[in-house]
Amino acid sequence: MRFLLYAILAVAAGEVLATNSATADVYPSKPITLLITGTAGGPPDIVGRWIADKLSPALGQPVVVVNRPGAGGNLAMRAAATSAPDGYTLVIAGQGPFALNPHMYDNPGYDALTDFAPITQIEGGPLIIAIHPGVPAKSVSDLMKLARANPGKLNYGSPGTGTPPHMASELFRQRAGIDVVRIPYPGPPAAMIDLIGGRLTYTFGAINVQLPQIKTGKIKALAVTSLRRTDAAPDIPTMAESGLAGFDYSGWLGIAAPKGTPKENVARLHTELGKVLKTPETRAHFAAQGREVSATSPDEFAAHIRAEYALWGPVIRKAGIKAE
Repeated sequence: MRFLLYAILAVAAGEVLATNSATADVYPSKPITLLITGTAGGPPDIVGRWIADKLSPALGQPVVVVNRPGAGGNLAMRAAATSAPDGYTLVIAGQGPFALNPHMYDNPGYDALTDFAPITQIEGGPLIIAIHPGVPAKSVSDLMKLARANPGKLNYGSPGTGTPPHMASELFRQRAGIDVVRIPYPGPPAAMIDLIGGRLTYTFGAINVQLPQIKTGKIKALAVTSLRRTDAAPDIPTMAESGLAGFDYSGWLGIAAPKGTPKENVARLHTELGKVLKTPETRAHFAAQGREVSATSPDEFAAHIRAEYALWGPVIRKAGIKAE
């Protein structure tokens, strides 16, 4: 009888241990840290806080946003790359940290292609190239002809080394084969003031920066930088339609975990992020900023990172761009 009692207790204890073990293995079982590659109020921060707010209830755990600015996003990337690969540290980053910094910094402190487990591209969107209304050009083709006829006399404004306007402008300069002068600015507002004032020939800028001024007639849109027209400005032609075939530039943001994160944890994150990104609320939120939801698979996002990395290396080396 005593032996039977011991056997029952042993079985019960085993079931409890098994239950506790199974509970401990359920992901996530504690808060998740989401590293942001920039300061509060910047694009990665705005996107990250939106995602965290929607993802927390879906996962049943808090998603805590931590801004880690510095070195063009390198500090956040290093912190993510060296974190435990368990799915409890994630990073939101875009073209800069993944595809530009490795070519602009002598040692960014991480390997963009091997140190991360991509989860999904979150969003993306083109820029608009706009000119001062006094510039005699009705298309990108006209602008290129004007620049070729006046080497070194046309100029453009762009904020910060490695920013989307800077990189789109450099890609345009190289693809168009033109000699133009870059005027650096501390931010888009200052460049916009000079474009409106006629002190700049053109700028590449975010849709939500350029479009309000285009609608008032203070500046004139020539094209969007993507291969297809954007829903945010369907009347503006693409660069190809406006005279430069094959030109394609879109900024983007995605989310990744450290290399070695269990595939089942990556899959759970991808599934829940996909649900968040595909809601009408999220699509409307990004559309209001001139952006479009991506919601790609981990493999698709990894391939996109590799393609962007390969694209920008030669462009940056040819231009001699180095981090400031």
